[in-house]
Amino acid sequence: MGTDAHVFLSDLARGLEPRADQLVDVVLQHLLSELPEVWKYEDIAAVAPVALSQHIAAILDFLERGLGMTEVRTPPAAIEFACRLAEHGVPISELLRVHRLVHAGLLDQLNKETARVAGSQELVNATTLTLSAMAFDYADRTAEQAVAAYQRERDRRLQRRLIVINEAGTRIGTTLDTARTAQELADLGADHLADLVTVDLLSSALQDEGTYPETGPETLRRIAQAVSDDCPDLAAVTGRTHTYPEDSEPARVLATGQPSRLRISADDVPPWLAMSADHEPALRALGPRSMLLVPLWARGSPLGLAQFIRRQTAEPFDDDELLLAQEIASRAAVNIDNARRYTQERSTALTLQRSLLPHHLPDESAVETASRYLPSGSRAGVGGDWFDVIPLSGARVALVVGDVIGHGLHAAATMGRLRTAVRTLADIDLTPDELLTHLDDVVIRLQREEERDTDEISATCLYAVYDPISRICSLASAGHLPPAVVTPPTTDDDASAPRAVDFPELPVGPPLGLGGLPFETAQLELPPGSRLVLYTDGLVQSRSRDLETALALLRDLLARAPASLEETCDQLLSALLPSRPADDVALLVAQTTALDADHVATWDLPRDPAVVSKARAHASDQLAAWGLEALDFTTELVVSELVTNAIRYGKSPIQLRLILQSALTCEVSDASSTAPHLRRARVFDEGGRGLLLVAQLTEHWGTRHNHEGKVIWTEQLIPASLAEESSALA
Repeated sequence: MGTDAHVFLSDLARGLEPRADQLVDVVLQHLLSELPEVWKYEDIAAVAPVALSQHIAAILDFLERGLGMTEVRTPPAAIEFACRLAEHGVPISELLRVHRLVHAGLLDQLNKETARVAGSQELVNATTLTLSAMAFDYADRTAEQAVAAYQRERDRRLQRRLIVINEAGTRIGTTLDTARTAQELADLGADHLADLVTVDLLSSALQDEGTYPETGPETLRRIAQAVSDDCPDLAAVTGRTHTYPEDSEPARVLATGQPSRLRISADDVPPWLAMSADHEPALRALGPRSMLLVPLWARGSPLGLAQFIRRQTAEPFDDDELLLAQEIASRAAVNIDNARRYTQERSTALTLQRSLLPHHLPDESAVETASRYLPSGSRAGVGGDWFDVIPLSGARVALVVGDVIGHGLHAAATMGRLRTAVRTLADIDLTPDELLTHLDDVVIRLQREEERDTDEISATCLYAVYDPISRICSLASAGHLPPAVVTPPTTDDDASAPRAVDFPELPVGPPLGLGGLPFETAQLELPPGSRLVLYTDGLVQSRSRDLETALALLRDLLARAPASLEETCDQLLSALLPSRPADDVALLVAQTTALDADHVATWDLPRDPAVVSKARAHASDQLAAWGLEALDFTTELVVSELVTNAIRYGKSPIQLRLILQSALTCEVSDASSTAPHLRRARVFDEGGRGLLLVAQLTEHWGTRHNHEGKVIWTEQLIPASLAEESSALA
């Protein structure tokens, strides 16, 4: 043995080669005692001895052959060891510590062997210095290569994590549907993380807000389940409800909001994992090995639990995968909560809106009506569309359709306020343009009452009044689409001939809420059997076609619409709308009738007190002709009082009119705009009680103004027996 240190180290390495396995065992035991947490991963524990064996063999070969540093290569198993650490999220500091402990342990063994076999202290010292320098250079070189491999694997895993997170952003929450969102979470987890993914939501989270919570253990409902491609299909258990024992791990996760990672052996499957006895064999056949329990929390409240399960053939979950599962579960929880809140608000708004819309349209002899309301199927939510049919005096009827701009509870509530305002103004018997002017003022007042951060209130409205006696329809529009007017064929010979359909050119005023701009009333004379089709813009406006195309299609449909109004409504909705309309739709179809001339009697009266008795006689004779003698006393009193007031306080011309419909209407008109009013007569007053008697003896009474003056009217209900007799006489 020479005195040269390099020659000595070469000989030393050659002599240690047969005992390399002993060196591996010594260094490995040292690592196990120093870094026990690294070996909890089975794949790391399996590759570590191989990596250590290759490392020691490479070092001995390096010393024996005296290689240069440029020729040093980290053994493949050591590179794999570094990659496995990166895969499991083990910090890089642990990799460097392992590397340092391996080289320190091996250097210690080499120094001990040098001291044992060297012949002189001088050789020991020279060899120790040379060995230390070479060992540090070798350790730096191989550590650099191991760290580079670790970083590449770490970057790849981070990139994969970002890819999955980005994919979660596009795949989860595509709809505002709670069950669909939960299924999207399960599908994504089965594609990238686990063999089986289940999503359970608390029953309380699926209930409407404000309901009382259930007593006893919290129940959950299995909302979604998904399996990976190479996993056998399991029987679907979605829709089932279950509970977790209070001392179980899922119950703890739900209560604390902290995730949990579990290892499961084939002989020790947790009893709470199976929802039922018939579900347990399928789970055992799956062979669960590792499990993540991730809570679904949003806005500080628990919503449910997601379970990610891997089979025996897969690696157990590591810290990075737990963080990834938390990330996608957190995104899903927010989307589930948004969907839940949207569903609750939509249900509330829809219930509110349906409660504000008329449940049953009144039976009117002036028109036959059919209607539909269809809420939107988009994320915009329920809107503020409405329609109404309002009986008016003189056998007339008002038809209304409107649309509050916006969606949600606010729009539905505003719609209810405007519908109430329209009915109140209609009771005053205003002309359509006057009614819209007052309704415009109502909207402006509502705007002033609203908070500053809320959307400005605006609405459109179409108000029409049809008179079956004159067959005149008076309309006014506040920014609303004109109605479709459908007239029947000119001859009765060909009932199957197409009807004429027209969209009259009405003077369209501004939407409600602008203020200061006028509205105009247009008048149409309608043949008997005509149809008025009133609708909101959701019926004809669409992204897939322009307004002109939609109106042309509506014209064609109405021209050959069936005789039934209900069938007409259904046909229009099915032909014009997609399965999920983007906006609310209100549709009102009214078929007009003309009141028979035999049901109307009119007398022009001079302004002479002596004519009052003649007016009573005219009314009495007409009631006899109609077979309504039983109403003679009340009618004569009403005629006497109204005609007397017109002569005393009104202006010529004065007219008396009786109308026989479902009720008996008595009208007295004059050219004065002064309206009478009820007053309380004092004990010794000789007058002032006539109008009070009229109000007590009739069902309804009121005043309406027109361009010629005013009309005082009363209505008396006709008993069913008398109505049948009068119909037979008519």
